[in-house]
Amino acid sequence: MQLRVVKTFISRFLILILSFGLVIYSTNMWGSEGKGTISLVIANVAVVSFFSSILAGSSISFFAKKFKTEEILGFAYLWSILIGILVPLLFTITSFQTEYLFHLMGISVFSSLLSANINLFVGSQNIKIFNIYTILQQLVHIVFILILVHIANQSHVETYFIAQIACCGILFITSTWHIIKLLKVPKLVFSKNVFRSMFDYGWKTQLSAFIQFLNYRLSFYFLDYFEGVAAVGIFSIGITFSEAIWTITRSMAVILYSDVVNSKSEQESISKTKESLKIAVLLMIICAFFIVIIPSQLYVLIFGQEFSNTKTIMLLLLPGIIMIAITDMIGYYFSAIKQLRILNIKAFVGLFFTVLLSYLLIPKWGIVGACIATTASYCISAGILIWKFYQKTPFRLKDYTYTLAEIKTLKNSFTKKDL
Repeated sequence: MQLRVVKTFISRFLILILSFGLVIYSTNMWGSEGKGTISLVIANVAVVSFFSSILAGSSISFFAKKFKTEEILGFAYLWSILIGILVPLLFTITSFQTEYLFHLMGISVFSSLLSANINLFVGSQNIKIFNIYTILQQLVHIVFILILVHIANQSHVETYFIAQIACCGILFITSTWHIIKLLKVPKLVFSKNVFRSMFDYGWKTQLSAFIQFLNYRLSFYFLDYFEGVAAVGIFSIGITFSEAIWTITRSMAVILYSDVVNSKSEQESISKTKESLKIAVLLMIICAFFIVIIPSQLYVLIFGQEFSNTKTIMLLLLPGIIMIAITDMIGYYFSAIKQLRILNIKAFVGLFFTVLLSYLLIPKWGIVGACIATTASYCISAGILIWKFYQKTPFRLKDYTYTLAEIKTLKNSFTKKDL
């Protein structure tokens, strides 16, 4: 597992760099209002994806070795297209999303189709292909933006969305080609039993994920209402950096999920989870160090004077960033063993504090209030997962610390020539 974690860490580090590059470019290109618009539309895409992921998300990974590939992909593809069109239309009817409707549809459909293929790679433990496509999602998106802006002279904010549609569409086609090569009979099959199993697992998993998403994004809508879209753009920089950092630890969480789903020993699953927790803590210490030492003037230099408070935002979010990054491992563990109730409890408790504190603090303190509300919600919900996990097994400090021998082993993993 350790070597796969190292390889995936390297791929996620590349994604982190690409994510930062995309944030810097889009912010300088479209300013705080443009960045706020992008953040709100992508937040709406995420809302759609939670519905489409009922059949196109972790249910595919979970059932990848339990059902035939042809059976699970048929439902995933149809569901992705149906939800990707109907939910944005529902947004329009309710006036939740009136602008960029067709962009929202395009991104929703193709990102969900691509997600179905990528989740199949996870479930079949094809981590190498999974890593490649997660890197390409960022890289190809950036390439299309540069082509549209600097060659096609398209400088409107819609360019960001058009590039994302093109990126997901092309990667879906190429990833489907990879899958078809592995099928003996490339023909989609539909079974009521498969649908029921996927839907039952999928909606329970996605309920928790959707509520958790609201914890991550409701502050955007509160800020938009009380402070305006420019405030969303400024605050979103800190959130974007947070989620870019999480891509590193979530890479390990994906591997952990794949291992636990295919494991036959509960003790082995717990042991692997603790190993992942230990690595996550080390990585978060490194990330926290860089967040603290980066001078605030650097953010101004990169993003402009509008973003002079970015370091303050990052420091206020830091405790929550660390807690979520670490407990992602525990969340994926519970998901893999189908103990979804605790994930729902954690998400609902976090949502309660997000709504309460956002309502109380954002009108009074604006972006700072949003940071405090977000961090408090993150820490409380993460604490619930830690408490539940250590009901199953004794808490030990060494679950989060390295011995000298372990540090040496980890260092050797990074220097292997076959990486």
